[in-house]
Amino acid sequence: MATTTAAEVTAELAALEDPKIRAVNERHGDDHGVNLGKLRAIAKRLKTQQELARELWRTGDGAARLLALLICRPKAFERDELDGMLREARTPKVHDWLVGYVVKKSPHAEELRTAWFADPDPVVASAGWALTTERVAKRPEGLDLERLLDLIEAGMKSAPDRLQWAMNHCLAQIGIEHPELRARALGIGERLEVLKDYPTSPGCTSPFAPIWINEMVSRQSS
Repeated sequence: MATTTAAEVTAELAALEDPKIRAVNERHGDDHGVNLGKLRAIAKRLKTQQELARELWRTGDGAARLLALLICRPKAFERDELDGMLREARTPKVHDWLVGYVVKKSPHAEELRTAWFADPDPVVASAGWALTTERVAKRPEGLDLERLLDLIEAGMKSAPDRLQWAMNHCLAQIGIEHPELRARALGIGERLEVLKDYPTSPGCTSPFAPIWINEMVSRQSS
């Protein structure tokens, strides 16, 4: 079977570039104009190709990097390689897909979680918080949830946007998944009022932690 090259793939992505999609994405800090459904269709056709994924990542192109994250083999990356990739991931979508689709499946996830959590770069730290939120929901054993709430209470209000969003997600997840800490999580959310006025589309749940927590808890009990 003929090998697909990075140049061929980037040319295909360039042909799918839509200025209107790019304009919308740029308002959210992203730097590509490719419809994600079409991008996923290319990934489905290419299947898993680790070396091609690495080549696409090295282009630095936003759409190529998103595609790379869909066709890579998460467990094939070394710890330092993932650390470098995260620090290069300049845009929210690439950052989120890297953490959600690749790092979470890596054998280095826990080591990176603890390293990133304490990183002075708030965008890197937000990845540590995202991985911590995953553990709050699925594997809370060994986590000091009270300390996490202490950190959120002390730092979320003044945190930069990406870090604030990640801390807020962690606060909501603690309140949703851990009934014994729910009252404290709700109280922190009410006092800090982070994302209280965030515009929410009809049918969507507000990211304001008290609304988020109460909505998800009510769904669990219904």
